[in-house]
Amino acid sequence: MLEIGMQAPEFTLPDKDGQMVSLKDFLGEKVVLYFYPKDSTPGCTRQANAFKDLFAEYTKLRVVIIGMSKDSSRSHANFTAKYKLPFLLLSDPETTTLQAYEVWREKKLYGKVSMGVVRSVYIIDEKGKVEAAWTKVKPEQGAADALAFLQACDCQ
Repeated sequence: MLEIGMQAPEFTLPDKDGQMVSLKDFLGEKVVLYFYPKDSTPGCTRQANAFKDLFAEYTKLRVVIIGMSKDSSRSHANFTAKYKLPFLLLSDPETTTLQAYEVWREKKLYGKVSMGVVRSVYIIDEKGKVEAAWTKVKPEQGAADALAFLQACDCQ
């Protein structure tokens, strides 16, 4: 995980419509950046829906939510439409940003080793610095943990 207080790695990646989005576009705003393995899988769907269910609370705090995976923009478009997701999903098929945020790691499942996204959540402050981070989060819990942190902290 990246260390608290360090500058969050910059990125420019396509959203579900192929429009390029950069982290610097959100300077002056807090960002919850969450990473997940794959669109439309059970855990990732629960994770996205957890953020969707809390979206109004994040909006009250003026916090931007961005999800990111290796999936294509087209996959993100389908995922967003199917579950009516109200926030950005960005595509990193080359895993450059996933690696920069240290969430692209070796994983072991049923004895098989492969590379993949470790479900993680970062809060990035208005100046682009890492304010909080969670790794290996449960699909339903990351959205609530980040919101609780934002509601409790003196960072508004």
